[in-house]
Amino acid sequence: MKLKYFPGLIIFVLTVITTVAESAEVPDRLLRTASRYFEPLPAQMQGAEKDSADKIELGKKLFNDPRLSINNTQSCSSCHRLGTGFSGVDNLPTSPGAKGQLGNRNSPTVLNAGLQTSQFWDGRAKDLVEQAKGPILNPVEMGMPDEQAVVSKLVAIAEYKEAFARVFPESSPPLTYQNIAEAIAAFERTLLTPGRFDDYMKGNIDSLTDTEKQGLDTFIKVGCRQCHDGVLLGGGSFETMGKENPYANQSDQGLYTVTKEEADRMVFKVAPLRNVALTAPYFHDGKVATLEEAVRLMGHLQLDKALSEQQVNDIVSFLKTLSDKNYK
Repeated sequence: MKLKYFPGLIIFVLTVITTVAESAEVPDRLLRTASRYFEPLPAQMQGAEKDSADKIELGKKLFNDPRLSINNTQSCSSCHRLGTGFSGVDNLPTSPGAKGQLGNRNSPTVLNAGLQTSQFWDGRAKDLVEQAKGPILNPVEMGMPDEQAVVSKLVAIAEYKEAFARVFPESSPPLTYQNIAEAIAAFERTLLTPGRFDDYMKGNIDSLTDTEKQGLDTFIKVGCRQCHDGVLLGGGSFETMGKENPYANQSDQGLYTVTKEEADRMVFKVAPLRNVALTAPYFHDGKVATLEEAVRLMGHLQLDKALSEQQVNDIVSFLKTLSDKNYK
């Protein structure tokens, strides 16, 4: 029996096979491209392997204890809230301190913060330990007069005296300002928040919707990834705020306030974008209320591009995949 030859049918079948293959290739191609610039969150932060359960628990207690402030009203968690409905910030433009005075910069999220190359908007602290020392002694924030005053206050609390002796048995004395910061940093190293984007970066291409993938593609193509890259999509470099077009608020000169170098005027650390959809308002001064506005404005300020509404919406859809999967 001879089979009839149907050229049209063969062409149709080949077209279908090719289309299916190409549609499967597109997400894979996007994933390969994304892998050049971004990384999934690690299983733990560097240094966490040395943190004991007792040290972490002590750090958590200190992080939430308002007795670290001058008038027992302000804790680390006052500005970096971790309870239901919060994502490591207080969602205020700038935060009030122990005496009610407002700070001059927006409080960044403490989530995943230990993966940054430096801390604070101007990078003046090299790591979580150095960062933890700052707010306690800052006159606007927690207002304690000096390190010894903090230590003396905690030594008088029996539970802390016992806990520090247990966690730092090789230190003499065990309760020092350095060890207070070490314990807080140990707790903060536990604050990793993987999102759906991490699932995607690990090969699960179905973890993002088509719109979110389009947003990722747009994020890469328009140039956002030039600064917002790596495991946190930021947090590892410094850029001029208003690189292409000046930022309206020039009152805070950023890194210049630390270095006094002219080249550092309006230079700030590139904000990490993990959980960015949950941490409004935006920028170092907290003057931008919505993520859509922030994306649109950054396109103008940093890239000299007028992003379309579609581009903005797509990018925002992608940025929401960076949120903590356990956020409630």
